[in-house]
Amino acid sequence: MFTLQIPPMIRLLVQMILPAILVTFVACNAPPVPLDDIVIEKTFTPERCDRMVKSGDFVRYHYIGMFPDGKKFDSSYDRGTTYNVFVGRKQLIAGMDKALVGMCVNERWMIKIPPQLAYGKDGYGDIIPPDSILHFDVLMLDIWNTEDKVQIKTYHKPESCVRTVQVSDYVRYHYNGTLLNGTLFDSSHTRLRTYDTYVGIGWLIAGMDQGLLGMCVGEKRIVTMPPFLGYGENGDGERSDIPGQASLVFDVILLDLHNPKDEITVEVQSLPDHCPRKSEVGDFMRYHYNGSLLDGTFFDSSYSRNRTYDTYIGKGYVIAGMDQGLLGVCVGEHRRIVIPPHLAYGEEGTGTKIPGSAVLVFDVHIIDFHNPSDIVEITSVKPEKCIYNAKRGDFVKYHYNATLMDGTYIGSTQTSGKTYDVVLGAGQVVIGMEQGLIGMCVGEKRRLVIPPHLGYGERGVDGEVPGSAVLVFDVVLVDLEEGLPEGYMFVWNSDVSPNLFSEMDKNKDAQVDITEFSDYILQQVKEGKGRLAPGFDPQRIIQNMYDNQDRNKDGQITEDEFKLKADEAASHDEL
Repeated sequence: MFTLQIPPMIRLLVQMILPAILVTFVACNAPPVPLDDIVIEKTFTPERCDRMVKSGDFVRYHYIGMFPDGKKFDSSYDRGTTYNVFVGRKQLIAGMDKALVGMCVNERWMIKIPPQLAYGKDGYGDIIPPDSILHFDVLMLDIWNTEDKVQIKTYHKPESCVRTVQVSDYVRYHYNGTLLNGTLFDSSHTRLRTYDTYVGIGWLIAGMDQGLLGMCVGEKRIVTMPPFLGYGENGDGERSDIPGQASLVFDVILLDLHNPKDEITVEVQSLPDHCPRKSEVGDFMRYHYNGSLLDGTFFDSSYSRNRTYDTYIGKGYVIAGMDQGLLGVCVGEHRRIVIPPHLAYGEEGTGTKIPGSAVLVFDVHIIDFHNPSDIVEITSVKPEKCIYNAKRGDFVKYHYNATLMDGTYIGSTQTSGKTYDVVLGAGQVVIGMEQGLIGMCVGEKRRLVIPPHLGYGERGVDGEVPGSAVLVFDVVLVDLEEGLPEGYMFVWNSDVSPNLFSEMDKNKDAQVDITEFSDYILQQVKEGKGRLAPGFDPQRIIQNMYDNQDRNKDGQITEDEFKLKADEAASHDEL
């Protein structure tokens, strides 16, 4: 016995063509007049049919009523309103009650009804004669049932859903609103503005109050509701495009939700290995951030400006939620701060990028912070032997590596191989560095953390050090030369000659000029009899000493003008 094998493609074509042949057969072999029963010709069937009319359903449809010769006797279109009625409850002529069962929304049928299922032998006044066959061209627009509930179909859900809509939450969402047949009646998208409201407390129609519950931010869903959960029998009195007894379909995307009781939420994304201190009220902080709305819409970034946001925290210089969210952080920490609108920009927003009643999300990276009361923080590793500790006036030589608190490189002596040489107390480095070098031994290593008011202040150094930056110096003291007592630029290592003036006056003219003075001082230093303050230009020191002795400023020193330091007030830097 052989079995005929039909290829899949041919089998599919047969399945598609056969119904068409059957419909043609029915149409060509329609019962002759008079009719024994209703006859239905399906003139349009939609691709989708989510629901068909059942007995007991309420329907809204348009129709044109005609006699077999095509003469119109009635039309809902002419009245500008659909025909709204329950099916199967004898509110229609028997033939229509029977014929509407099985119709889909947007389906169009030609229904032929014999007189015994219409107005029979009596007809209907002057409009429909006795024993009339009636033809109805019907377009189904809406179907619902008194047992219906809100139907929810989620067609997109975000991967992460931290929180869902609950009763009394405030939400911002976009929507397209249509009737069941797809007719658009409203859209927030066309107004370029979200719909903002409380949920579950009666601010919305009942079906939407139910349909929004349980949604995640970013979720998209279709909410379908019967009219008794929408605008009821009268429709929206203010909107002629929502008729009475209309089912409503809302295509919703949720953008934002919060509750008036919400506080900020903080998610720590990364912490540094070392956190010696956490931020407190009154600290001055530098941080980077990306700001977005709850649905991910970007509104601002410090990175795009290539500059940190610098402010005091906990003192009202920033929005309340950020003031709270920046407390207790470590330098180098990354955290996400989610701020409800009542702790951000409130109902008004900013008028531009941040809409009213918007929840804000800040992804923050803490660069540094300090307090105006901070001092230099010193961490030291001393050598085994520490014979002498550096003090003011000493000439010190050191190597350093300098960074910001986040590790950003500023500078280093390692690149040149030369030490950095300064006189302590002479104002040649920032105050914090001077304080950090005091007390060091040769060979000692120190880490100095210098707050900006002891560093480069609010202005910083253009192109090198940002304003209000905390500085970190890793320092090694390589060498030092002991300085002179404070106020002295030259000291004697031995007893002072009683003939000091005459020894300087080489040409014996009873006057000492700058050359004689300079030659004499340099000779004393060379022979080890005296010492100039280290770290300064010897000629400038000598010129300063000479100017102090030249009382009348005539360019010569006489014996009457010449005096030793011991004979002068302590404010003069001279012999």
